[in-house]
Amino acid sequence: MKLSILDQIPIPKGTSAAEALHNSVALAKLGDTLGYTRFWLAEHHNTTSLASSAPEISIAHIAANTQNIRVGSGGIMSMHYSAFKIAEVFNTLSAYTPGRIDLGIGRAPGGDHPSIAALAQGRRMYMDDQYDKIQAILDLMRGEMSSLPEYRPVRVTPAHVPLVKPWLLGSTGNSALRAGQLGLGYSFAQFFNGQASRAIFDHYKKNFVANDYMSAPEITVTYAATVAETVEEAEYRALPIDLYRLQLMRGQMPIIISAEEAANTALTEMDKMMIEENRKLHLVGTAAQVSAKLQQDADDFGFDEAMINANQATLQQRIETYTLLAKALL
Repeated sequence: MKLSILDQIPIPKGTSAAEALHNSVALAKLGDTLGYTRFWLAEHHNTTSLASSAPEISIAHIAANTQNIRVGSGGIMSMHYSAFKIAEVFNTLSAYTPGRIDLGIGRAPGGDHPSIAALAQGRRMYMDDQYDKIQAILDLMRGEMSSLPEYRPVRVTPAHVPLVKPWLLGSTGNSALRAGQLGLGYSFAQFFNGQASRAIFDHYKKNFVANDYMSAPEITVTYAATVAETVEEAEYRALPIDLYRLQLMRGQMPIIISAEEAANTALTEMDKMMIEENRKLHLVGTAAQVSAKLQQDADDFGFDEAMINANQATLQQRIETYTLLAKALL
């Protein structure tokens, strides 16, 4: 099985955003050394707990500081940006680092209503068809005329550069058909709602149309994971992530606290029930246990690449999750 990393660039309580960004570079270098396939940066806005608001900048810096690992967006939230600008940015990245850049495209906002309005400069959002915009991005990057009238008079610079590898992000399966028809890789966020299935991925594969970007369908499935040498230690390290998700579900501004503080947090019976229910979205245990679950899902659902999101409270705990899984699966 191939392994990859999704980094949301978490900012644990008591640390700074600058530290979080430097930690991201350290994790990318680790993934490069361990043989991970790709390192993706998420896009999140108007939050104090994640420093991943500008993935295209982080991609450039991380690609320059690694050797082999593919670097990309997980994802660029296309609703906020011109297809022309996205094409320019990723052609530039690919010119600097040919053969190593992924363009993961998301159709969600990556933020709340105030951030959506701010990104649109207070104007009413132009709710265009996101799939038309994605097709325009693909056309523009390879130097073809777009079918959308606003892009017909322009050409992307730099031109004639190695093509990036484009992906569509999804979390429910509704996007599987369009990912296949557009000839995109399909990145499924299992850690959002746990609805991955063979039916979804077979539907994507059946409808895949090869193009200049991809000759065959590719799937990566993203999991939240906490791995340690013992089950007890993994549970201890996992609780801050569980509490973070609990805060999100309650509409609170979430914070990432230490494992010690999490262990001392009073939980109601309802809290415990919700955490237990959410454990289907968060793999916790030893490397043997978590790798067995990943391999079983890969066999059941029909994919060969798992992307791991490890947001433990310390960099060392995150390093251990990625290192232990690499030893078990790579």
